[in-house]
Amino acid sequence: MWRDSFRLQLFCLLMAVLALVVLVHNFFQLEHLDDDTVSGSNWITENNVQHSLSQTTKSTRKPYCGDTQQPLSRREQAEQESLLAAIQWPQPPEGRVAFAQSTDPAHSDFVIVNPSRFLRVGDQLEVLVRMKDFQGKAKQYGGDYLQARIHSPGLKAGAAGRIVDCHNGLYKIFFTLLWPGEVKVSVSLVHPSEAIQVLLRLREERPDRVYFKSSFKSGRYSETTECNVCLPAGLPVCNFTDLYTGEPWFCYKPRKLSCASRISHAKGGYLKGLLTQEESLFFQSDVNIKRPILSSGPDSVIVKPKAFTDSSSMGRAEDPTASPSGYYYEDQWRSRTHWIHNFNKSDDIIECLQGKVIHLFGDSTIRQWFEYLTAFVPDLVEFNLGSPKNVGPFMSVDLKHNILLKFRCHGPPIRFSTVFSSELRYIANELNSIVGGRNTVVAITIWSHFSTFPVELYIRRLRNIRRAVLQLLDRSPKTAIVIRTANVQELGPEVSLFNSDWYSLQLDSVMRKMFSGIAVHFVDAWEMSVAHYLPHNLHPSEIIVKNQIDAFLSYVCPLQT
Repeated sequence: MWRDSFRLQLFCLLMAVLALVVLVHNFFQLEHLDDDTVSGSNWITENNVQHSLSQTTKSTRKPYCGDTQQPLSRREQAEQESLLAAIQWPQPPEGRVAFAQSTDPAHSDFVIVNPSRFLRVGDQLEVLVRMKDFQGKAKQYGGDYLQARIHSPGLKAGAAGRIVDCHNGLYKIFFTLLWPGEVKVSVSLVHPSEAIQVLLRLREERPDRVYFKSSFKSGRYSETTECNVCLPAGLPVCNFTDLYTGEPWFCYKPRKLSCASRISHAKGGYLKGLLTQEESLFFQSDVNIKRPILSSGPDSVIVKPKAFTDSSSMGRAEDPTASPSGYYYEDQWRSRTHWIHNFNKSDDIIECLQGKVIHLFGDSTIRQWFEYLTAFVPDLVEFNLGSPKNVGPFMSVDLKHNILLKFRCHGPPIRFSTVFSSELRYIANELNSIVGGRNTVVAITIWSHFSTFPVELYIRRLRNIRRAVLQLLDRSPKTAIVIRTANVQELGPEVSLFNSDWYSLQLDSVMRKMFSGIAVHFVDAWEMSVAHYLPHNLHPSEIIVKNQIDAFLSYVCPLQT
């Protein structure tokens, strides 16, 4: 009897051990499930990333995207719909438009309306642009993207124009005449309406056309995987969505390393072959990308001075939304909405910033402010934080005058070479850690790295930043907060697909609307780059940056008038 009992106990013990072994084995299989699914892929290799895009470019898998998991409140949804409606762009007629019927800047022209009339400073000048196709036929619909300015090369003066699409192939451009003398008109076609439709399609359907990567490391072993806001489903992912802002970010899970072993973020590259052969005809550098449209008559007018007007107050407007917001005269930017002091000496800047902490948040275009100030002010010495070149974070200190200047890039998506994972910070979170006060200055720019994504993603990012700005101003109303707008840049066939001025214009319009009515100041880098005589550049030249700094510091230390 006792033998049967012993055998039963032994059998139960063996079964328990077997069950434990099976449980451990199943757990191990679950933990390393991705080993089998990833091992055949050639875009992840041990200690060496080899990125083939065949999977992502040809994939029709449903996107794995955190955006769909974050419902909006009724108020947020209404605001988003209003913003999207405000930037809606005119569309060509239904169906494909052949290249020969697309807008040709060489056949198109403009005329100055009533060019011989008597004009004074402060008057409006109207220009009519007539679009034609490559067969010389008048266009019957709108949607082309134009840029226009008036300028006087001898005076180094310039201002942007306001463009109105008549939706019938005609465009009206209105210029405010802001200085006396001979004033020339320049108009250029940035993209034909047919190209805009391609850019729209890419933004909505191919947000993956810029891809990112992260490195994971443990000891001597490392792996690199692809990352993005959205990733095609089917492979295990690491969810790096920010806990405080809810900003989504995902990376494919390494084969053998944990998600916690991530050490860096970097730009992976740009997808190729995004266009059909027919679509590529709409993106030709010497044909229809940023090409001049010539006048069929006079292209300049003579402007007489306004009687009894001080030249320093020419063209000043009371309306903060005045168009244009400012203009160049003798290579100095003159805002029409606030007084700008020219900080031509380093002592002027020191006097303004003495005792202050200046936080610069954003991309490489605001990093230019850090570089300019550090180079121009001798006592501002950069402190070596061991950060990667052009990436940051960076810090400069003037111990003598108690000035602290800091730059930090915004969180992903960001197309920098390599950013340490520990330094990936979201602007909203950084703002929440600032005490603020009269000796605190914050400058923000965020736009260029969002151009390849649906606008909804940008709206959510700005909503988080705006909330943090309002909270900062609520606890420290005397904090100076300045927003640097987007700027135009040089464009070619490839750059246009990722960083077109049209993408930047759309984002800039959204940003201005979302921050209107808030106690923040704007440095209008957009008009400062459009109005200047130098070639367009993503990173504007030093003279333009100097004018941006003058506008920025004039908000920090306003003139007593």
